[in-house]
Amino acid sequence: MRISLLIKKHIGTSTFALTCILFLALQLNALAQKADSTQQLEDPLFKPFIERYILDELKTLRESQAELKKETVEKITAAELNSADRAMRYTTDTTNNIFYIITIAASILVVIGWRSLSDIKRRVEQITEDKINKATTDYEKRLTELEIDLKKRTNELMKTQEKLAVTNQIQSIWRRVSIEDKIEEKIHLYDQILELVPNNVEALTYKADGLLDIGEIRWANSLSNQAIEIDPEYYLAYWQRACSNAKLGNKSEALKDLEMSVELSDLTKSELINEPMFDEIKESSKFNKILSRLK
Repeated sequence: MRISLLIKKHIGTSTFALTCILFLALQLNALAQKADSTQQLEDPLFKPFIERYILDELKTLRESQAELKKETVEKITAAELNSADRAMRYTTDTTNNIFYIITIAASILVVIGWRSLSDIKRRVEQITEDKINKATTDYEKRLTELEIDLKKRTNELMKTQEKLAVTNQIQSIWRRVSIEDKIEEKIHLYDQILELVPNNVEALTYKADGLLDIGEIRWANSLSNQAIEIDPEYYLAYWQRACSNAKLGNKSEALKDLEMSVELSDLTKSELINEPMFDEIKESSKFNKILSRLK
């Protein structure tokens, strides 16, 4: 009797354990399916969030530029009004002083006995006219100088705003490049930068790198030449030209460019060895000589 009870108890325990194992397996399978569905949701939604972020950044930049333009116009207007007010006060004070001087002079002349009142009148009129003409001429001169200075400052401010707008736009494009995975799209973004700044050495060089990746070797070589003409001290342009020359079979030119790139930068030995574009020149003695100088 005890033996049969033990057997039944053992069978019941085994069944319970098996049930627990099946329950855990079902839970794990449900979690895996949930993770897959979450990944499927996150992947399509990731890129719209990035685009929304970029649009928000551009909107903030436009609002900042509009606010800056508004503040600039207000300051220029206030400066013009202040200058005009000072000029009018100067003219009024000068005219009052002239009349005071004339009154004092007339009184002195009457005391000492001028020839006649008509002489005094003519003299006063002449002196007043001369002083007013001088004050008017001086005011016009100062007002003209002020107008020229304001125009100059306004032009400088507008140029600065344009440069700031272009710089902000270029920075926005570079941020898009950093999150873009497709080579063709990156090349399109580099073209947008070059439309804003045709002599942007970095954009030329990175576009050459993208062209090398899609097999446009001669085009990449031409862009590298342009970058070197603009900035002969930019090591990455020599690196890209060395890669394109190596692929085109111009081994001596490739080695010269590679040596120049090493002299202008802190490249390491592993970077040269692991670069597949240099497979055609890795057996060269000059290539090994360049390697020996690196860490």
